[in-house]
Amino acid sequence: MITKESWLKSVMAGICIAIGGVIYLSIENKMFGAVLFSVGLFTICTLGYHLYTGKACYLPGSEKKGEYLLWLLQIWAGNLIGTALVGYSMRLTRSGASLAQAAAALCEKKLTDSPISIFILSVLCNFMIYIAVENYKNNPHQLGKYLGIFLGVTVFILAGFEHCIANMFYFSVANVWSLHTVLYLIVMTVGNFVGGALPELIKKM
Repeated sequence: MITKESWLKSVMAGICIAIGGVIYLSIENKMFGAVLFSVGLFTICTLGYHLYTGKACYLPGSEKKGEYLLWLLQIWAGNLIGTALVGYSMRLTRSGASLAQAAAALCEKKLTDSPISIFILSVLCNFMIYIAVENYKNNPHQLGKYLGIFLGVTVFILAGFEHCIANMFYFSVANVWSLHTVLYLIVMTVGNFVGGALPELIKKM
C-alpha cells in the first residue's frame, strides 16, 4: 500500500490543501475565502489524491488495520511535505510577507488555545470532512456529490474547527514550528482521526 505513487499522491494532496490555504489568507472576506478553500478537497477527490483527514475516516472498515494505519502515517507525512513545500515557497514570493503576517495571527490563536479545545475542534472538523467525503463517494446526485464538499469545508472553516493538514501549511508559511507546535499538531491529528472514524464506526454497527 505504501508505494511511490502513494507518496506522490500524498504530497500532491498537501499541495492542494496549501493552495486552498493561500486563497483563504489572501482574501479579506472570510466567507468567500472559506468557499474557495474548498478547491483543495475538490481537487483531491476528483483526482484521487491521498489526504490524511479523508482516508482516516475509513480505518474502522479496513480488514488490515495495521497496514492501513501505517499507510495513514505515510499519507500524513506526505501531506506535511506538500504543505511545507508550498508554505515555505510562498515566503519567497511577493505575497510572502502578507501571507506570513495573516498566518501568524491565525497560528497564535491556535497555539495559545487549550489542548482540550484543540482536540474538540479537531474532532468536529473531521466530522465535517467525513460528511464531505461520504457525499462525494456515495451521493447518487452529481450536484449533491460536489455540494457536500463545498458545504463541509466551508462550514468547518467558518466554525473555526481544526484541520491538521491545513494547519501544517499555516505553521509553515508563518514559520512558527517548535516542539509546542508539533505537540499541538499531534493533538489535532488525533482529534481529526476520532472525528472521521467515529461516524464510520457507528455506521458499521
